[in-house]
Amino acid sequence: MAEVLRIGNCSGFYGDRLAAMREMLEGGSDGGPGLDVLTGDYLAELTMLILGKDAMRDASLGYARTFVRQLEDCLGLALERGTRIVSNAGGLNPAGLAAKVLEVARGLGLDVAVAHVEGDDLRPRADELGLTGALTANAYLGGFGIAAALTGGADVVVTGRVTDASLVVGPAVAHHGWTPESYDELAGAVVAGHVLECGTQATGGNFSGFRELISSGRMDPTKSLGFPLAEIAADGSSVITKHAGTGGAVTVDTVTAQLVYEIQSTRYLGPDVTTLLDTVRLEDLGEDRVAITGARGEAPPERLKVCVNELGGFRNTAEFVLTGLDIDAKADWLREQLAPALTAESVTWTRTALPPADADTEEGASALLRVTVMDPDAGPAGKAFTGPAVELALASYPGFIMTGPPAAPTPYGVYRAAYVDRSAVAHTVVHADGRREVVADPPTAIAVAAEEADDSGRRPSPYPAPLDSLTRRAPLGTFVHARSGDKGGDANLGLWVARTGDAELDEARTTWLSKLITPRKVRELVPEAADLPPDAVQVYLLPNLGAVNVVIKGLLGRGVAASTRFDPQAKGLGEWVRSRVVHVQEGLL
Repeated sequence: MAEVLRIGNCSGFYGDRLAAMREMLEGGSDGGPGLDVLTGDYLAELTMLILGKDAMRDASLGYARTFVRQLEDCLGLALERGTRIVSNAGGLNPAGLAAKVLEVARGLGLDVAVAHVEGDDLRPRADELGLTGALTANAYLGGFGIAAALTGGADVVVTGRVTDASLVVGPAVAHHGWTPESYDELAGAVVAGHVLECGTQATGGNFSGFRELISSGRMDPTKSLGFPLAEIAADGSSVITKHAGTGGAVTVDTVTAQLVYEIQSTRYLGPDVTTLLDTVRLEDLGEDRVAITGARGEAPPERLKVCVNELGGFRNTAEFVLTGLDIDAKADWLREQLAPALTAESVTWTRTALPPADADTEEGASALLRVTVMDPDAGPAGKAFTGPAVELALASYPGFIMTGPPAAPTPYGVYRAAYVDRSAVAHTVVHADGRREVVADPPTAIAVAAEEADDSGRRPSPYPAPLDSLTRRAPLGTFVHARSGDKGGDANLGLWVARTGDAELDEARTTWLSKLITPRKVRELVPEAADLPPDAVQVYLLPNLGAVNVVIKGLLGRGVAASTRFDPQAKGLGEWVRSRVVHVQEGLL
């Protein structure tokens, strides 16, 4: 057995680049070295809702069909290279996907051992478990089922709702022989898995420092970003890299960007281990190689988190273009005309910023007024909404334009997190030979929900008092990177200082950032959070990463599918905050 496990990823979401599986298996411009395992992450909270709707239409579906297309092209290559494939593309129907993979293999004349992991789907027991009304209800499983399947000889392992990092933890357990109490090793694999899970977000995608990567020649903007891979050692440490000749770059900052993405407190709770994120250290080992060391772990919580999606009702949106002069008055008149005719339970109005004076294009002289309605029934979001809007075409403000024709209402879902006792979940591996194996529960700590891991809102700063010097106003993003995202209705915002190679300057900037970002300051930078409850804004320090993680609870309402916010997944929140102007000590600029 090789000391280091080489494991790559070829998908960060359902809809990612189809060619990535072949690219990763082929091994880049130098053709290798090859991968021991290739993972694919296809599931997100919203994806589970999409798959739930698929399964309502056809019970034989409920899995990520693009994974099947990739295997039709690449399964033979994977077997030839000796690379095993592990994917959560099974979604709500891992058994159905496993059968489909075998069908594909037979069509290609290939002999392949396919195992699947199940037990996460709690829909049959939803009422009994207090999850009444759930369209989907899936417990987040760990990596030991995947490990058992690989140890049992599987070439391909498909799962339902395991945690994203479990796709990496499972193969690492099988490769290195870790036990459920190998907490530090498991924590290291969780960190590596968290970096790999979103694919090219670790190699320059969605990275706020993209201009520096391009100007320095580290990243070619015309070249597709390569997917990341990890070399995981027996002690759980890893090196993040990518295949030679592929696009993008792996740097300490691109890895940090993914590490702070969609986390909550410094305690990263998982089904196999609680990872202490403030113990993680990164080191630049040279071109496209970043070492992750120091990860510490503790026993996992007693209860398992459950992803619950419910049908919330129906929604519809109309968008009006306001051009030229008197934009405020035009918007006010339209609202006064249309609002009394709307019968939906929820009506939300938003408007983009006023255009500049004397704009040299009509589009540049325009603002958008958007109205979104939501209701438990389709009627108030259908003709009862679109009819009154269209009828104003010749009877409202001058220059009346809509950005699109009236549309039919669409159903939306509501995500929420629930927690169940481990005894309610039968984590089961169905091996290639049909043998069923139940995975034993690990030793656990007292249950602590992620949201409750630290209710202080802010940990004490490890840094000295703020620097005493003259300040001037500058955008926060002058030397601070950001990465943001969503967890249900909560927004996550990671901020960290850009590395300069000057350790003294980097530490001074980190000191300043840790003092600046308090719950009160976050509410100033994000006025949308000003009226949220007092404990809604939580700030956690990650000093080893030069980072601060912010959680804004409830900013996104009831989650992406039900949110009426302009950016329902908070993907652009970090870039907005970076553009906000703050006082910066001159010595830091």
